[in-house]
Amino acid sequence: MTADALVTRHAAAWQAATVHPFLAGVRDGSVPEDSFDRWLAQDYLFAQALVRAQSHIAAGAPFADIGLLAGGVVAAVGELSWFEEMAARRGVALDAATHPANRAYCDFLLALTYAAYPVQITAIWALERTYLEGWEAARPGAQPYREFVERWTTDGFRSHVGDLQAAVDRQLEASVGEQGREAEDAFVWVTHYERGFWDMAMSG
Repeated sequence: MTADALVTRHAAAWQAATVHPFLAGVRDGSVPEDSFDRWLAQDYLFAQALVRAQSHIAAGAPFADIGLLAGGVVAAVGELSWFEEMAARRGVALDAATHPANRAYCDFLLALTYAAYPVQITAIWALERTYLEGWEAARPGAQPYREFVERWTTDGFRSHVGDLQAAVDRQLEASVGEQGREAEDAFVWVTHYERGFWDMAMSG
């Protein structure tokens, strides 16, 4: 099993997670501003949960992957400051209550910290790759959303996702039985939560 094989095996779920009316609206400018602002406030909360979960996962990761995961944590911490700047510019309050769809995703991240490492790295890669492909589908992005699209379609982010995928392939190659099945389940859950996040942004 490889990371790409997971995408192929669960093609419909992957499509649902990476192609969405919210992203199409970002691309052509038709997404309502209140929907975008809802996404911004909730993604800020999700990013905080991701920083905590990934920090925990990095601490217990194989030594070869610690730098990769720690780099993701550092990038996410910087992203929180960027979110705050963008929210201030747009007049968005970041102290919103966590939406139930977001809460479920954050709870998944918390549960992930108790999983085996192949499961953890598979989930981290999956959520980052769905983000990359989702925002790439929104390129170049209409104003006033283009800056957000550019943020998550850089060569640096693409390279980071590629490095995560290489780590996943190493882990899946060595995983047999229950761990492999759990890693695949985590992948499917990520696609489910990602789709739910876009739905939440559009519908509230």
